[in-house]
Amino acid sequence: MLQTLREKMSGWIAIVIVALLAIPFAFFGMEQYLFQSGSNYAAKVEVQPSWWRSAPDWWLVRKFAWESVEVTPEEFREAFENERQRRRQVEGERFDARAFESPEAKREVLEALIDRRVMQLAAQRDGMVVGDTRVREAINGIPAFQVDGEFDQQRYLLTLQSQGYTPQGFQEMVRDDLQASLLAGQVARSAFTTPGETERMMRLLGERRDVSFVVLPAPAPDTGAVSAQDIQAWYEAHRAEYRAPERVTLEYVEIDAGALPAVAAPDEAALRQRYEQERARFVEPEQRLVSHILVPLAEDADEAAQAQAREKAAALAAQARQDGADFAALARANPGDPGSAENGGDLGWIRQDGSMVKPFEDAVFAAQAGTVSEPVRSPFGWHVIQVREVRSGQQVPFEQVRETLATEAAQAERERAFNDLVGAFVDQVYRNPTELAAAAAQAKLEVRTAGPIARGEGEGVVALPAVQRAAFSESLIQDGTVSDPIEIDQDRSVVIRVTRHEPARALTVGEAREQVVAAIRADRARKAVEAEADALVEQVAAGEALQALADARSLQVRDVQGVPRGAPVPDATATEAYFKAPVPAEGKVSPGKVALDDGSVVVFAVQKVTPGDVAEAEEAERDMFREQMAALTGREDADTLLRALRRQMKVTVLESNL
Repeated sequence: MLQTLREKMSGWIAIVIVALLAIPFAFFGMEQYLFQSGSNYAAKVEVQPSWWRSAPDWWLVRKFAWESVEVTPEEFREAFENERQRRRQVEGERFDARAFESPEAKREVLEALIDRRVMQLAAQRDGMVVGDTRVREAINGIPAFQVDGEFDQQRYLLTLQSQGYTPQGFQEMVRDDLQASLLAGQVARSAFTTPGETERMMRLLGERRDVSFVVLPAPAPDTGAVSAQDIQAWYEAHRAEYRAPERVTLEYVEIDAGALPAVAAPDEAALRQRYEQERARFVEPEQRLVSHILVPLAEDADEAAQAQAREKAAALAAQARQDGADFAALARANPGDPGSAENGGDLGWIRQDGSMVKPFEDAVFAAQAGTVSEPVRSPFGWHVIQVREVRSGQQVPFEQVRETLATEAAQAERERAFNDLVGAFVDQVYRNPTELAAAAAQAKLEVRTAGPIARGEGEGVVALPAVQRAAFSESLIQDGTVSDPIEIDQDRSVVIRVTRHEPARALTVGEAREQVVAAIRADRARKAVEAEADALVEQVAAGEALQALADARSLQVRDVQGVPRGAPVPDATATEAYFKAPVPAEGKVSPGKVALDDGSVVVFAVQKVTPGDVAEAEEAERDMFREQMAALTGREDADTLLRALRRQMKVTVLESNL
């Protein structure tokens, strides 16, 4: 048979078949074998280029024509760690470090990064760029780089150095963030609300309702007899509710850096040695006080426009060099850079750290103090630069940074002591992983016990989600071994051991009898008060007055005029029900009921609906409301845009790189 198959598959027919089969593999499947296995990204976002918006999603076309951006594993890990720290600060001891490592949490962080890449790629495709001036303004506005509300260059550089960034790299990161927000920001700011929409919404939100209501009190405890048949029937109908929960008994040890002996004061000689080793951290670089005049010029300007701008810059430079020339006045008269022209072209103190474009920085640091440079070309146009003053670079003395070095040394020593304690404790536990006493005794730590506890029970560290997750894990329950250290915060951990486990089980009807009887009686009482409320609503709907019905039951009716939305009359839940009731017909009321959390029931009758009066609001209030509505609409529009862009683009995620 194989010989026959071989004979049939030879010749030109077989060649044609193989060629036809190769086509779909070439366009749709081969990249899985050739490229993805070696890809070094967490996610990739691809989109058709601006010059071929209808480019098909074929592998060769996508490979060589589509535009793409990637989320690297390093970017994902940094974002994931930042989110971990944020959650830890918000949740405190409730933060579950192990739960945070779940695939769902990782994907949530990754999706946010993908959304940024989608918006960035869309902005790039549509030719939206962020200039150096906007980047500089954004950096100057970051509070971490400010001293007394003003941007501080030294703090900026030290902060970047401590975080492992270069000025150029950080600027590009800020530029990417700004570019990613450009499109969504423009769409959000373009939203508006018409005066008619504003008035309709203000009338709706300002609506008031005249309401009469009576409160049927929570039912008195039912003490009536409950038959065995009722108990059995209720138990059978609600069997799943009557279970003894899973319980564990624990022993645990807390390892707290705060309980360690105080760290000795750093040795002066050691601090000076560290200062000498890290002198480069504490250098105040040369700075120059600079003003400039910009003659704007687009990068794609034609030759005539370039020549005109160059001649104007040369003329301005010549004017600025004349005796008695006022450079600041000249800058105000030629406001090519609106951000600095109002201040006479003042750019403040500049360092050669990449915060300005390279041609500009090179010219600044090649000039002498008190001179005006030759015109310098940058992507923004031609600059005429005045170097007003030079401040030489200098080493920051040891005395000024001693406290910083001492704090860092003390923190490092505390971390070392804590890590040594945890390491020694874990090493001792590994020698006998089924008990805690020996390791605790060696570390001079207390072994505590807790339980039996069910999920959600316990006090202190035992109640923390991370601890409970470990306590009820299958491995600790089955093996009876000591857990790995469970991180509570950066300098506090706990280790636990399950000493006893009680599986969850169904309660027998006898064990659950008291709970069943209580539930039956509560249900009977609730149904009784609801039946009374239903009867009242039917009578009011039939035309009877709520006051007369209340008098017959010795209940008090409250008449409230002009109830606004959200008012607790007598409860916010009741007010919500008033505004859900239909508008009553002329001469009629709109009745209804709502049960409150305390078991009471409110029976109400809406008598009148009064729309909000727009005329009562001042013009400033209407303008503010219109802006708020436009902002809400803008955010919805931006979210809609993001969803639409994600549908247009191809997103590839490599879970193995997360």
